[in-house]
Amino acid sequence: MGNKVIPIRGFYFITDSTLSRQGNIKDVQDALDCGVKIIQYRNKVASTRTLYEEALRLRRICQGVIFLINDRLDIALACDADGVHLGKEDLPCSVVRRFLGRDKIIGVTVRSLKEAKQAQDEGADYLGIGPIFVTRTKSDAARPLGLQVIRKIKKQVSLPIVAIGGINSSNAALVVEAGADAICAISAVVASKDVKKEITRFQGLFTG
Repeated sequence: MGNKVIPIRGFYFITDSTLSRQGNIKDVQDALDCGVKIIQYRNKVASTRTLYEEALRLRRICQGVIFLINDRLDIALACDADGVHLGKEDLPCSVVRRFLGRDKIIGVTVRSLKEAKQAQDEGADYLGIGPIFVTRTKSDAARPLGLQVIRKIKKQVSLPIVAIGGINSSNAALVVEAGADAICAISAVVASKDVKKEITRFQGLFTG
């Protein structure tokens, strides 16, 4: 079973090699320099071999922070990541837990209170909720959920919430106010001219 208490708060960094101006390795190093405590390696276009080799490189520099792999249980196991993040089309959380064991972290993407409760019952350690707003990061992104879904899930589910999808400097504060424990803004960060500046801006929403 999962449902561990894990320190998810602040900016949650996800890589994207198709949007990045400087590459995943440099992006992650910049995120670490800004004090980001959770890194998710996501690469939808690389071969399995490339995924493995880049995940190993990232694993080495992500000491002392949570390092997760998007979707790929095999890559997470191969590089001894701290866990995985699962989407709707991935293996069920309960199945992945059997392979990872109790100590690893599993995050699950949900879009409703019903799905959130199911993920909690199956042993997820945190929830990814989104897209909150319209996003262009994923061509197949579903309709935006809005802020109300965060408030609803926050009231009835005890797991940390990571909000994602269409979040930028103009609306991020609203997402935090709605109850998100962490936020992710992929294109607003990795596609920017100054990754550190943008991350610091988002991190500032969680200080004080």
